[in-house]
Amino acid sequence: MHLGLPTGIPALQREKYVVQWMDRVKETAAELFVVGDIFDYWFEYKYVIPKGFTRFLGKVAEFTDAGIPVHFFTGNHDVWMFDYFPEELGVEVHTGPLVKEIAGKRFYIAHGDGLGPGDKGYKFLKKVFTSKTLQWMYKRLHPNFATWLALTWSRSRRDPESGEKEVDGDFMGEDREKLILYAKELVKQEHYDFIVFGHRHLPIDFLLPGDTRLIILGDWLEHFSYAEFDGETIELKTFEPAVRGQ
Repeated sequence: MHLGLPTGIPALQREKYVVQWMDRVKETAAELFVVGDIFDYWFEYKYVIPKGFTRFLGKVAEFTDAGIPVHFFTGNHDVWMFDYFPEELGVEVHTGPLVKEIAGKRFYIAHGDGLGPGDKGYKFLKKVFTSKTLQWMYKRLHPNFATWLALTWSRSRRDPESGEKEVDGDFMGEDREKLILYAKELVKQEHYDFIVFGHRHLPIDFLLPGDTRLIILGDWLEHFSYAEFDGETIELKTFEPAVRGQ
């Protein structure tokens, strides 16, 4: 979702679309999985969280208050989720892959960053981001400066209109898509009915050996895509707001 990231569709408008979608699915949803990069930047100080996202956070609380379990997976942009979401919103936060059986189907769910071959630079950077010592040092920065620094770095690497990075482009083929290569190795070790990733900003539905379905969810910057599991099969869908701009 990268909530807070300015794009051709204003950040607040995209948040309203997310809330519209949550309103639509709430009556039939048994469980909600939000698979990382929920925010373009998130960091929790002891007494401070980032400004904004009021509508979305309130809607999440509405889900959990109604007894609908909500799972947040930390992504590379919101890796610094600590205790706020579990304590305030009743959300279960996952910092790594989750293997879970749902309606007799075996799922492997993860954000997807740092998986697959290569990308050694990012994998090193992720170790930096998850270092307890460096997190403690970062907390010594004033929130205004720390937030400005993080957002400036994020936005400098993106197209100002779409919010996309160059690596978020067209399908590169199964022999070059890192998450497909990773999933192929995964199913050699164990069977999964469905493997679900975020991270890659392109909706992909790919059949792996052993009849495993790989679902890459896409994004809510351009595609507004999501996956729905009905107890038997999974389907990639696209959200269309009731009225554009509202």
